[in-house]
Amino acid sequence: MEQLRGTGVALVTPFKKDESIDWNAFERLIDHVITGGVDYVVPLGTTGETPTLSADEKLDLMNFTFEKVSKRVPVVVGIGDYNTRDVVKRLETCPLDQAVAVLSVAPYYSKPSQEGIFQHYKAIAAASPKPVILYNVPGRTGRNMSAQTTLRLAHEVPNIVAMKEASGDMVQCMQIIKDKPKDFLVISGDDALAMPQVAAGMDGLISVAANYFAKDVSGMIKAALGNDMPLARKLHYKLQEAFDLMFEENNPAGVKAFLHDAGISENVFRLPVVPVSDGLKGRISTFFKYYK
Repeated sequence: MEQLRGTGVALVTPFKKDESIDWNAFERLIDHVITGGVDYVVPLGTTGETPTLSADEKLDLMNFTFEKVSKRVPVVVGIGDYNTRDVVKRLETCPLDQAVAVLSVAPYYSKPSQEGIFQHYKAIAAASPKPVILYNVPGRTGRNMSAQTTLRLAHEVPNIVAMKEASGDMVQCMQIIKDKPKDFLVISGDDALAMPQVAAGMDGLISVAANYFAKDVSGMIKAALGNDMPLARKLHYKLQEAFDLMFEENNPAGVKAFLHDAGISENVFRLPVVPVSDGLKGRISTFFKYYK
């Protein structure tokens, strides 16, 4: 699990103007983030607009990632849903041999109880041929996974090895860090909070911003993990405005605006996601020109 310490990047899914997947842009993105120093990549997360992808497209994206990454860095595959049986079926049938782990978001829309969340993950862990990373993002799922539920899963379910925590609640994060098993990783899911969270004891970040700012984000996390806090703080404050702009209206609309200005991909989405407003796009373009 040392492979999961450091910086992972939740990859966007680039689309052409006709909204088909832009495979050339996706390859450019993979090369860009690996060259920038990220420690692993995560296709098929929320940032990849997975709710709008077909089952065949998800499989194609996973296999394309394995092929183009070509073992340069580890690959963590996003496989999550609110339908537990569907997740179990996908885990049993997906070709996951080249993945190091599976990232599975807490069940959304249904708003289950804490016991329901526990049983959902217990079933997933039993079915998964790879270690499972929990993912708590209540701003998207509509239900927070409590520190108690996270710790119960961490202590009682052997195949659950890590947590991507994106509640934004620093007290909850510290409760998990304090009482987790020694070999259980706690990974930030909030770019803007990652530096102080690593200082508090987290093991890294699965980043949105690293799609474009791969070098500085991975440098910030590496410095924080190495207790070089002056450098970590310097990079954090250098990136702070980018974080604010990127998440002001929508993710991945913000990060795709940056990628478009960089010439990596088109600024194209599948509904219901749309591009950022003209005003925000102008501020992103201005920031992009002067960021060094």
